[in-house]
Amino acid sequence: MRKVLITGGAGFIGSHVADLFIDNGWDVTIVDDFSSGKRENLPAKATFHEIGVNSAEFSKLAGTGGFDVVAHLASQIDVRKSVADPIADATTNILGTLNLMESLRKNAARTRVVFTSTGGVLYGDFNTPPNFETYPKDPESPYAITKLSVEYYLAYYSRVHSREYAAVRFGNVYGPRQDPHGEAGVVAIFCGRILNDKPLTVFGDGLQTRDYVYVGDVARAVWLAATKPLPEKGRLDARGFNIGTGKGTSVLEIAKLLQKTAGSDVPIEFAPHRPGEQQESFVNADKARDVLGWAPSVTLAEGLAKTYAWFARRKQGVTV
Repeated sequence: MRKVLITGGAGFIGSHVADLFIDNGWDVTIVDDFSSGKRENLPAKATFHEIGVNSAEFSKLAGTGGFDVVAHLASQIDVRKSVADPIADATTNILGTLNLMESLRKNAARTRVVFTSTGGVLYGDFNTPPNFETYPKDPESPYAITKLSVEYYLAYYSRVHSREYAAVRFGNVYGPRQDPHGEAGVVAIFCGRILNDKPLTVFGDGLQTRDYVYVGDVARAVWLAATKPLPEKGRLDARGFNIGTGKGTSVLEIAKLLQKTAGSDVPIEFAPHRPGEQQESFVNADKARDVLGWAPSVTLAEGLAKTYAWFARRKQGVTV
């Protein structure tokens, strides 16, 4: 039985990744410190360690556990928190990853690392979407800078120390188990407000676009990056893969689609534009299709319906 270590496996995305590996017959070990993950997300069939990625315990586990793959999702994900405390952001996102990579190097572990990066803020505001992997990168938040920094480190470990890795650069992921309090959780936030019969707040004119990709499709991208042959090692983008739909959808359209899905007439209220917010962001994912055989399989309408139904069941007290 092949073995995978999933960091952040109690989180929104990580738990779906864990489910997929379990469904495919892998031995799954999860590491999470519950800084944002939830115990209720943990699959019953996974082995669990409540430790952080900066710890000596994690370093020992990663390097000596005999894992075929490490799916590295553990990170500080809130852009606003990264601005308020960039040191804490870098400590988790950069130093935690270096703790992993140094352990693998020192123990000569032949482990493939799949790193979950970002396709939204990695490229900054200086390109015209859709963003391709090779576009210039000029991130404007400490969070995005850490993601780019980790990708540079991984490219270094690949070239100099022959480490196997892939970086999957997600669009805006949504779906069941998303935290409605997360910065990127607009779909979850809107679902919660509709279910509580509260107005939907849209900032600015609501026409800012994002590439909304369903969590099940994202989990499958991680799985394919972990199991498929990868391109030759090389420069930064050689093993980077955008994961998205290739289409930008406005926040206002998301609000209206969820109103329709829920059969709700809660009002949409407009609030002042938030300074620094990207106006337009979506990615081209042709490389993931051509190399990994990945393409999104869940339409936005289907994904929103699944997500709203999950939140509705949870509100009714149904185990989900």
